[in-house]
Amino acid sequence: MLGKSAVHGRGHAHNHTFGSKPQRQVPTVSAALQGSNQDPPSQQVEKMAVELPTGSELRKEQPQCEISGKEAISALSRAKSRGCRQQIAQVYCKHKERALMPEKVPRYCPMEGKANVNVQWDENPGDASHPTPVRIAFVLVVHGRASRQFQRLFKAIYHTSHYYYIHVDQRSSYLHREVLSLATQYPNVRVTPWRMSTIWGGASLLNMYLQSMEDLLKMADWSWDFFINLSAADYPIRTNDQLVAFLSKYRNMNFIKSHGRDNTRFIRKQGLDRLFFECDTHMWRLGDRKIPEGIAVDGGSDWFLVSRPFVDYVVNSQDELVSSMKRFYAYTLLPAESFFHTVLENSAHCQTMVDNNLRLTNWNRKLGCKCQYKHIVDWCGCSPNDFKPSDLPRFQQASRPTFFARKFEASVSQEIINQLDSYLFGAYPSGTPSLQAYWENIYEQQTDGLASLSDSAASHYSAFARMGLTRAQPLALYTALGHPGSVHLYFLSDQFQGYLVRHAATNHASTQPESLETWVTPRDHFTLAKPPHPNNRLQHIQVGTDWDPKERIFRNWGGLVGPEDEPVAVQRWSRSQSNLTATIVWIDPTNVIAATYDILVDTSTEVTHYRPPLTLPLRPGVWTLRVLHHWNPLGQTSFVVAPVELHRQQPLQQEDALRLHGGPARNSYMEQSFHGLNPVLRLPVSLGAVEEAEANAGLTGAPLRRWLHGLLEGHWSAADVCSMGPSACPVMQRCRLTAWSSASPDPKSELKPPREDGRIR
Repeated sequence: MLGKSAVHGRGHAHNHTFGSKPQRQVPTVSAALQGSNQDPPSQQVEKMAVELPTGSELRKEQPQCEISGKEAISALSRAKSRGCRQQIAQVYCKHKERALMPEKVPRYCPMEGKANVNVQWDENPGDASHPTPVRIAFVLVVHGRASRQFQRLFKAIYHTSHYYYIHVDQRSSYLHREVLSLATQYPNVRVTPWRMSTIWGGASLLNMYLQSMEDLLKMADWSWDFFINLSAADYPIRTNDQLVAFLSKYRNMNFIKSHGRDNTRFIRKQGLDRLFFECDTHMWRLGDRKIPEGIAVDGGSDWFLVSRPFVDYVVNSQDELVSSMKRFYAYTLLPAESFFHTVLENSAHCQTMVDNNLRLTNWNRKLGCKCQYKHIVDWCGCSPNDFKPSDLPRFQQASRPTFFARKFEASVSQEIINQLDSYLFGAYPSGTPSLQAYWENIYEQQTDGLASLSDSAASHYSAFARMGLTRAQPLALYTALGHPGSVHLYFLSDQFQGYLVRHAATNHASTQPESLETWVTPRDHFTLAKPPHPNNRLQHIQVGTDWDPKERIFRNWGGLVGPEDEPVAVQRWSRSQSNLTATIVWIDPTNVIAATYDILVDTSTEVTHYRPPLTLPLRPGVWTLRVLHHWNPLGQTSFVVAPVELHRQQPLQQEDALRLHGGPARNSYMEQSFHGLNPVLRLPVSLGAVEEAEANAGLTGAPLRRWLHGLLEGHWSAADVCSMGPSACPVMQRCRLTAWSSASPDPKSELKPPREDGRIR
């Protein structure tokens, strides 16, 4: 088809090659606490000899070892830090010497097979027995930036009778600041004085749980009966009172969910028969290993609710089962999904196991198992989907004892959290502000620093702030001061409404600096072909970066694309009785056809996506994406590739501008040229557009900012602006009095002192 490359797939195209304080030292199960996002090199040497330095802290007497395993060689070639490579070599050599793993482990369980304790949920437990209510230690394991969602979860589970120990990932500085502030308000809340960079599937996650358990056991003033772990993506589906009544009835039980499948298949699927090691915040696969003899290895969910006696056993026992399992799971993928199961089932506590972790998880494996986490583990992983409003009956109809559900993300659907909240605690009073609004911080200068932003994001945010100053001109004249101080996402009724950018500016009337917040909203440029065709299944087109195929959304909200980004095109379709083959065409600002490919859209397909391997940098300007069927247009959209005004946090210099804004070498985005398609698509080559693009490529300073502003104002608009504090402009609205500002009231997430009943919700 005129030299066009084709991509075929069921539903989506597959990639084709086209021609704070000092941290307390944390005791760990293994030495693995640091990762590379680098892809494996295409060629690897067959053998690699590694000599550990004599001064190594790891083990000075470690001899040389020839590393011949392909997986270990691959790990050594990809690991970035010298220390990580040394540790990988040491682990591999010790394993080769059979000095790393326990080969046989004793079993202390007096029974054969698994315990099968049957527990019942009584909707009306009554008060006949008057058992002493249990007290729970909630261990909240949080990361990311969704502080308001976390505060809402905290409100829902808080009671003065229980205890809350919070671990914030070492990379989540903004959230850590917010959590520290929360903890000062309640005497039964503490934040771990240490922090880890835990990764999916990593040994660090198990280390974090074991250290949290040890800390809780040492807290003499906290008398608790059960340990439960929760993330910020969890939410209760029954009340604390119901949970306490249930656990008080089964106070000696341990609630942990087993996989319930063939054990041999589980071991293979889970990678338990492979040797893994964590360093550089990556889980490296180093080869095969044998499961220790004498015990039954089991596993399932890493979300559990266990009793204090079992926690004490796991942390403090020196018996051979516990010590051997800590050694074994230090080098295991997903250890938190198996360690506690295996220890419990083989220990003297085995008869206390209940095969139910009291959770409901939203598994949609068709979407959630597309080989996730490959960038941080040498393995393919799955993760649950977010709940949506249509899932509410699942919570109300849960037949087995179930007290929590996951996952929830307010940025994906806050409405389901609102529904659950009303179901558990009653609706908020009519007229309560912000019930349908949600704000999430994505940048905070104080905790993140400008270096945390890409040049493209920083340039967009600064341009948005200046758009706000232009919007404010009828009221007052302002001059921007420095870079924006913070940025929030704003949602209303589960729809993205744009960015809220806080920034400082000098008011010309008073010559004093003021703090403003600007709300910018995106404009959708999607259009269907006219006249409309009755069989046109195309519903929408989006282009952006950071596509999440599990939730089918762009995590880079609004599609902020810069010259060094790798955009994805997403099409949404209605279902039909017949397949169709769609042709996708990418057109740059000078009418160069950058890419074209075919996607097979079968009868049930609703979403297709593909990222063409375009040569960077992309030429800044307005791009067009067309979708055709048999060369007849179905629809199109336009998007901006925005020039950057910063390079490595410094103002862009002309040399870098020409390199970043000049487009790819020879205007060739791919090895294959699609120039022959210009007449078919009726795309004239405009010399004027080419000359303008070449002139713009060298812009710096104020002319560059004007060019950026002109491009963005066609796809974004400054909807409003407000003042965070005092303003010399008497008619400038105050942010706390607006409905949209991140400073406006948000009772859903507001934390208050406990009531007489011990609750805050």
